[in-house]
Amino acid sequence: MNQNIDLPIFILAGGRGTRLSSVVNDVPKPLAPVFGKPFLQYLLENYHDQGFRRFFFLLHYKADLIIEYVEKMKETLLNHTEVQFSIEPSQLGTGGAVAHALNSLKFEGEFLIVNADTWVDKKSMLNVAESSSPSIAIIHTNDVSRYGKVSFDGKFVLEFEEKRENAGAGWINAGLYKLHSSIFIGRTGEFSMENDVFPELARQRRLRAVPLNTEFIDIGIPDDYKRFQDWIESGREEKF
Repeated sequence: MNQNIDLPIFILAGGRGTRLSSVVNDVPKPLAPVFGKPFLQYLLENYHDQGFRRFFFLLHYKADLIIEYVEKMKETLLNHTEVQFSIEPSQLGTGGAVAHALNSLKFEGEFLIVNADTWVDKKSMLNVAESSSPSIAIIHTNDVSRYGKVSFDGKFVLEFEEKRENAGAGWINAGLYKLHSSIFIGRTGEFSMENDVFPELARQRRLRAVPLNTEFIDIGIPDDYKRFQDWIESGREEKF
């Protein structure tokens, strides 16, 4: 097991998950069941195995269900960890959720951010944690149409291109970030990291790119939710 890592992980888990509602509609997306346990548990086991012991949950939609589940996990996996919750009064976007959490939890310093519906392998978070902030993990895929494209020069992000059909192969945002609380000073209300914060950092040539060679699954749509189930059933997660 890795040495315990003090860097906290902010887990974005407040969205409604409307694209997945046709197959999972009674629980928030992070609690979508996969062979008897929620997707969120796979994530936390992954991060815990890497040595992370500080988990801050950024919540809104059906927050009570996630809190209830995480509290139960304190008796087992999350024993001897720091767990905190930040609940948005209304949906504030990814950036607004982080700014609200920093204020409500009175946190200052560097931290990691992950999406609660995205799986990457067991080394990826460590790669991002070891990078210099602000940084964003990127992954190469054969079709960027669903995500939009990230251009970088080998070190820094240059540009974020909008989603478009038939966009072809390229690099995409993997939903893993290392940031400093100072980036959010003066930012309030509803805003998006992807649309409002990261492009500004890219224009200033401050946003570092961390390319990953990893399995990447975003369970936000039914097809990829099924793909993650198939992936777990095959036992491939044990290799990462």
